[in-house]
Amino acid sequence: MRYLTAGESHGKQLTTIVEGIPALMPLTKENINESLLRRQKGHGRGKRMQIEKDLVELAGGVRHGYTLGSPIAMVIHNDDFKHWEDIMGEDPFPEDQKIRRTVTRPRPGHADLNGAMKYGHRDIRNVLERSSARETAARVAAGAVAKTLLAQLDIKIIGYVREIAGIIAEENMEMPIQERMEISEASPVRSLDADAGQKMMDAIDQAKKEGDSIGGVVEVYIEGMPAGIGSYVHYDQKLDGRIAGSVASINAFKGVEFGIGFEAARKNGSQVHDEIAWDKEKGYYRKTNRLGGFEGGMTTGMPIVVKGVMKPIPTLYKPLQSVDIETKEPFSASIERSDSCAVPAAAVVMEHVVAFELAKSLLEQFPHDQFPKLKEALDSYREEIRSF
Repeated sequence: MRYLTAGESHGKQLTTIVEGIPALMPLTKENINESLLRRQKGHGRGKRMQIEKDLVELAGGVRHGYTLGSPIAMVIHNDDFKHWEDIMGEDPFPEDQKIRRTVTRPRPGHADLNGAMKYGHRDIRNVLERSSARETAARVAAGAVAKTLLAQLDIKIIGYVREIAGIIAEENMEMPIQERMEISEASPVRSLDADAGQKMMDAIDQAKKEGDSIGGVVEVYIEGMPAGIGSYVHYDQKLDGRIAGSVASINAFKGVEFGIGFEAARKNGSQVHDEIAWDKEKGYYRKTNRLGGFEGGMTTGMPIVVKGVMKPIPTLYKPLQSVDIETKEPFSASIERSDSCAVPAAAVVMEHVVAFELAKSLLEQFPHDQFPKLKEALDSYREEIRSF
């Protein structure tokens, strides 16, 4: 199971192709559009989200509401393209024979300069259009397909905000996942703590007023994954490693941790590892979940808890200093339309990126040509480990 995305931020469309989804799985546009709408929300988003109305077009791999087993093709049209057609259009020779709005001033913190040097672009727009976080809409579409699969297998997943600008939401590890879903969806910053959420919004407003940006920490919480998914045998099949890599690949993400994460370095082993217990009804479980649902690169059957650190967005309305690649003169970095804080939206992106890795791991471990057979095999495995 894999996916590929294509398209530029101000181009005609974003395209996603997902390969490896079993046949006969229920899937509709609504499953994907719901996720795309959630990505667009959040206090601190810029004007771009007022322009775009992200709706998916299923262009292949689905018929009469069920997957075919062939690659699933999805298209999200960029409404803003009509304002950029003369700049981003297909015509290789514009009427004035000049490429408009050439960008020669790389922005610190972006892919601009490194990407231009790698591919030999003298117009940095060729880099920033693809490296833009707009591409995450296409990734959410892929993740929405994976989330649909997980939901059909009784696996629930939700992403929310734990911290923005040093303001930390109070944690309640006993909160049921359904309650986490409802509270986060109702919060403009996707926080489970209303008081911290208001302080986060105030910090976002202040950063916007100052022409600055702020980052934070998001958390993804999963229930329903059985024990033993992943592998201890090969390094590249460790599920927590795969999740960490996929989270770090999200635009502006700079750190990943599971359970108590980096805090484990400051504790004794007796305060880190989770004691094992057994119950006649549910089988083996852990008395605590400090390791976030993973041991030895495999799931333990406990809830999976993974956090991601998002740096402040580097496009600032009070720009940092840079150097023009043509004149080599110092300049203030160019400004592209941006958000003062995209952490709430990033929680949705991370949720869907993690969902894809979970779905992928299940398809690797169980028969998956036909969805009913996948479900049957997973149900059988759950009963096997419950009575192990």
